Amino acid sequence: MTFDKLDLIEPILNALQHEGYTQPTPIQEISIPIVLTGQDLLGCAQTGTGKTAAFAIPILQLLSLNKGNDRSPRKIKALIVTPTRELAIQIGESFAAYGRFLNLRHTVVFGGVSQQSQVNPLKMGVDILVATPGRLLDLQNQGYIKLNDLSIFVLDEADRMLDMGFIHDVKKIIKLIPEKRQSLFFSATMPESIRVLASTILKNPEEVAVTPNATTAETVQQEMYYVNATDKKDLLIHLLQDKSIATALVFTRTKHGADKVQRFLSKANIKTEAIHGNKSQNARQNALRNFKDRTTRVLVATDIAARGIDIDDLNLVINYEIPNIPETYVHRIGRTGRAGLNGKAISFCDVEELEYLRDIQKLISLQVPVVKGHPFEGDFELTDKKSKIKPKVAQRGKGSGIDPGKGKRRVGNDKNVSKPQAKKTPISTASQTENNSKKIFLNR
Repeated sequence: MTFDKLDLIEPILNALQHEGYTQPTPIQEISIPIVLTGQDLLGCAQTGTGKTAAFAIPILQLLSLNKGNDRSPRKIKALIVTPTRELAIQIGESFAAYGRFLNLRHTVVFGGVSQQSQVNPLKMGVDILVATPGRLLDLQNQGYIKLNDLSIFVLDEADRMLDMGFIHDVKKIIKLIPEKRQSLFFSATMPESIRVLASTILKNPEEVAVTPNATTAETVQQEMYYVNATDKKDLLIHLLQDKSIATALVFTRTKHGADKVQRFLSKANIKTEAIHGNKSQNARQNALRNFKDRTTRVLVATDIAARGIDIDDLNLVINYEIPNIPETYVHRIGRTGRAGLNGKAISFCDVEELEYLRDIQKLISLQVPVVKGHPFEGDFELTDKKSKIKPKVAQRGKGSGIDPGKGKRRVGNDKNVSKPQAKKTPISTASQTENNSKKIFLNR
């Protein structure tokens, strides 16, 4: 299917053509017609599936068709709430791109910077507001934001919103907006806590799920490197010696870790920058811009800072440290293999991270292939048949010289090791009624 089959108006089709987009992703193909009817929507989609366009395109069309007198003051008709500054900026860029030929105004507000540059557009009047929760409530309390005329409300990245402790802010925002409205709710995962929150926001929604919960995209090639923690630095530099790697996004668990990786890569003459919560907004945006235009070859990021990184042609993600939350692994590697393109995700696993690996493989129902024989291979492994860590047999003249008869062992639970995922028959698009909601499921 192409975008011109979705009953979109000419200015939006022209903007999509200008961006080089001709075919909608699965969530766009299903969601856009639903939103255009004015129906509430509950969307479950992993990062990289194109969900921003799934709500931005129909919102632009609805507001354009319902636009009143051009001379009347502009009032906020659509509000998009998202958890991080990077995501807010990314969503704002999407509205600018798809609405380039429409007479609609949007602006983005977020914390961490002076509010004056954000207040000025609000005073002039905007049709669409993209905001993080804290700055939204702050400016609303100061009287700069009025939501009385709101007709469309979007809550994006709801699972991350809860993880970051924004639930109380979200509830405050819900009380500020009109009850009669169209609401769109998007989340990468759909645990019970998210469904409970959705039930307080949505009315008789249609439900769209693209790819099953907590699975990784087939377009991403995954690899696991067993490596001692002290050798991770050398392994990373070794891999990045490959000149065919144009750009790489490297993940660490902590801000300190991100800075540490940035320092030793820069010392190795690899152009690197880091982004995390302790960096100023300007520094983060500059680093992201340099990475997108390939002035910077490697970007090191923590999870929250990287949530708004949207680069279609990023072909390599490296987990320098494996996340201790399995779902985070899915989000991380979803930064590559986007928009149907192929990508690669490499993870470094030291002996202390084997439990994290076990949890990840259990979540995604897949054993990540292990790369053998690399120069910094660790002297341990997570066996397939028995869930235990055991030292490898050292070859004479090579390896660590560990006597296989004297190595330490840690015994775990056999059931915790995931088996390779069986090939599943794709679930065709279907609808069924449950709790007054229509559900639509797609396998990519």
